[in-house]
Amino acid sequence: MNRFKIVLGSVLMLLLLVVLMTSSATRSNSTNDADSKTETFKAKKRAMVAEHERVFEKRKVELRKAVTAYFENALKSGDIIGVGVSIVNGDSILLSEGFGKRNINGRDKVDGKTIFRLGSLSKGFTGVLAANLIEEDKLNWNDKVSDYLPQFRLGDRKNTDKVQLGHILSHTSGTPYHSFTNLVEAGLPMGKIAGRFNEVKPISEPGKMYSYQNAMFALSSEIMKKVTGKEIGALLKQRFFEPLGMHTANTSYPTLVKYKNIATPHSRRRTGWQPKRLTDHYDNAVAAGGINASALDMAKWMRFLLGHNPEVMDKNVISEAFTPQVEINIGRKYYKRWPGHVSSHYAYGWRIHKFEDETAQNQITMWHHGGSVNNFRNEIAIYPDHDFGICVLMNSNSRLASTVIPDLQKIIENIYAEQSVQSAGSLAEAASANLR
Repeated sequence: MNRFKIVLGSVLMLLLLVVLMTSSATRSNSTNDADSKTETFKAKKRAMVAEHERVFEKRKVELRKAVTAYFENALKSGDIIGVGVSIVNGDSILLSEGFGKRNINGRDKVDGKTIFRLGSLSKGFTGVLAANLIEEDKLNWNDKVSDYLPQFRLGDRKNTDKVQLGHILSHTSGTPYHSFTNLVEAGLPMGKIAGRFNEVKPISEPGKMYSYQNAMFALSSEIMKKVTGKEIGALLKQRFFEPLGMHTANTSYPTLVKYKNIATPHSRRRTGWQPKRLTDHYDNAVAAGGINASALDMAKWMRFLLGHNPEVMDKNVISEAFTPQVEINIGRKYYKRWPGHVSSHYAYGWRIHKFEDETAQNQITMWHHGGSVNNFRNEIAIYPDHDFGICVLMNSNSRLASTVIPDLQKIIENIYAEQSVQSAGSLAEAASANLR
């Protein structure tokens, strides 16, 4: 996993160049000698940068070939119908492509701009939006839900007063698993659902236990509306979609169907995959599962989360959303079977995993979430320590979702390992040449 640091070679190269240029000038005994050495070194610098760019572009081509082969194999085996894939490193989008068909019965191909429904990948947007509003002093993680939603009750008054914004965004409100997801999918407004939690018996004190939610999580959008006067869709568009250039990202069925380049959902039957109709499920609960976006949109989103758009939001503020709140210690979740898995926690709209890196003999962090809605199935994984991100959007509830992230991670490691070695070799050679 330490080989993920694609940009490491270029960063060290530039630092070394600065040091060597300074030392070269200091050791010069005459103006002519200094000028000669400077010009020679500038030429070497240009050559090294050109070589780095050549290798970088070569690796991008190799990555695309390997990822294409991987998904073509999945298409041939019938595991998927169509998929949008994005991979980023630093501020570079290494890949934003589509494979397969939008609809199994049609001819239109999926590309990087094909729109998919994100499902619970939406929760990650909501957590970061909350961090943004908190940074502006409009909210606080410790704010009581009932202060904003007086109709909200969960257990007795004492218990209700303990339920905070941070609890509903981290699935630690004490609510039974998936409470009132049926009401969300039935299309009830979140304001009305908020008033129904008095029918629910808490299973733990707030902040003590992980229990995954959609309805409770989506109450956060009602709170945000109270402090901003805007629906969450408008907030996401104003604060993220527009400034990041996420041109096809949207939060409603009426907006979605205006686009032509949309993936059709599919479900598997005995006779094979069958197309299904798009629905407006979660239009009433955008915070939990109502965002729609393309692979290109998600590439820009991941690049932002890695801190490469400070003009939109500071990296330190973004990191608030990724602060672990509770351990996920229930069930045999698919991500717990990924190679090297050590632990999983939930932050605010994000799962935070730790993995053992046998090569580097340390632990690495992954920010992750899966998403499923309307027969779409998606995965996003971000490696903050290595400035990397992977997102896969599928228009079928495919079993491939449970392994696609570690599969792609392995492909990336294999391709970019050689570049790391070459970069290190170039640095050593440059240093030796300059000091002769």
